[in-house]
Amino acid sequence: MFQSIIRFVSVFAIVSTLTIGGIAHANTYQTVEWIDLLPPEDLEALSNPPDNLANLTDEEASIEDFASSIGQAIADSVSPFEEQSSPYYEALSSTKVIEAFDGKDIRIPGFIVPIEFDDDQRVTEFFLVPYFGACIHYPPPPPNQIIYTKYPKGITLEALYDPFWIEGKIVTNLIENDIAVSAYSMDAADITIYEYEE
Repeated sequence: MFQSIIRFVSVFAIVSTLTIGGIAHANTYQTVEWIDLLPPEDLEALSNPPDNLANLTDEEASIEDFASSIGQAIADSVSPFEEQSSPYYEALSSTKVIEAFDGKDIRIPGFIVPIEFDDDQRVTEFFLVPYFGACIHYPPPPPNQIIYTKYPKGITLEALYDPFWIEGKIVTNLIENDIAVSAYSMDAADITIYEYEE
């Protein structure tokens, strides 16, 4: 089951649930894909899992199987995970960033994992992640695939499975929380519901 977890996480860390049709936006924000936030060495490592993971059958790696025993699998996997030292396993917890993004105005799609709420139950701080269920139903992606985001205006979140476009200034700094660790953070300027653009 540990192998299923690692395969599941790495697949979604590399290939976002959300795809982007265009790379330009009408305003000053540069549209970014999640994969753009991965340093080349991490992308290379995650693209080449160890043979024992690459050869899993569909049955061994099914999401249903994964979801049914996630709690026990995570508990059982802590020690083996900590003992791994290959580039692949190191990339799963990598805090390496692309320094060129530091201070850039970007636009990126993702899912909101709430951290803080205001008095009206609007989400004011959250982790932005590339796939639904990260940090809640499934293990978090690598820290360089998580963006800690502040949005003082707040957003009413109807459902966790709703994706959004987030616009704001991204910075490269490490944020640790009980839920996850992020290697990027952002002050969001605008949040809109995700719509695919051609």
